[in-house]
Amino acid sequence: MKRSELNLLIREAIRFVEGRGIPLPPFAHWTLKDWQSFDPACQEIVDNMLGWDITDFGSGDFYKVGLLIFTFRNGNFHKREQYPKMYAEKLLLVDKDQELPFHFHWSKMEDIINRGGGDLVMQVYNSKENGEFDDSDVHLAMDGRQVTVKAGGTVILKPGQSVTLRPGQYHCWKAVNDKVMLFEVSSTNDDNIDNRFHTAKGRFPTIEEDVAPEYLIFRDYPQFIKLRG
Repeated sequence: MKRSELNLLIREAIRFVEGRGIPLPPFAHWTLKDWQSFDPACQEIVDNMLGWDITDFGSGDFYKVGLLIFTFRNGNFHKREQYPKMYAEKLLLVDKDQELPFHFHWSKMEDIINRGGGDLVMQVYNSKENGEFDDSDVHLAMDGRQVTVKAGGTVILKPGQSVTLRPGQYHCWKAVNDKVMLFEVSSTNDDNIDNRFHTAKGRFPTIEEDVAPEYLIFRDYPQFIKLRG
C-alpha cells in the first residue's frame, strides 16, 4: 500500500467517526512531528499496539479486501505485570462490499458489534487441529441468544447487533448496503502472533513511501519514534 493511501484513509476515518459523534483520543490525531517528540509517559501506546492499523491482507486492493482499525486500549501478553489489562477495545471500519478474509484467533475471544451503517454478513466455520475448516456446526452467542449455524453458514449483524466469536472459530465478513462501523470488545490481543489466516497472504501491509506520513500506524512506531529500552 502507498503511504499516500494510508494518509487519506486515516483522514477520512477521523472525519467519518467524529462526524458521527464518537470523539477519538488525542493520539489518534498525532502527526509525525508529535510522534518524533514522543513522551515516554505514553509508552503504553507503543507497547500495546494502540492507534491506527490498516491492511489489505496482501491483496493489493484495499477496497476489495481490507480493514481499517483503531485500537483504543489493550493488554499485553508479554508484559502482564506492567500492563495487567485483560481486555481490548477497537473500532473497525468496513467499506461497502469490502471483505475481511477467513481467519481465526488462537487465544482471543471477541465480540463484534455493528454500531451503524449497513449490514455485516459474516460466514463462519469451526477449525480442525491442522487449521483447516471443520464441517461441524458452529455455536455462537448473538446478543445473549444462543445460535447454531451450519459449517460455512452466515449470520447477519444489523446495526445494534453483535456476535461473540471464540478462539478457533473461522470468520470472514463483508459489508452490504453501506459502510459499516464496528466495535470490537475482546480479551487481550496481539496481532503479531494470534491470527491464523486460511488463504490471505499476510496480516500487515508492505508500505511504499511515496509521500511523508501524516499519521502513523502501529507498525510504524519502531521506524519513526525513539523507543525506550
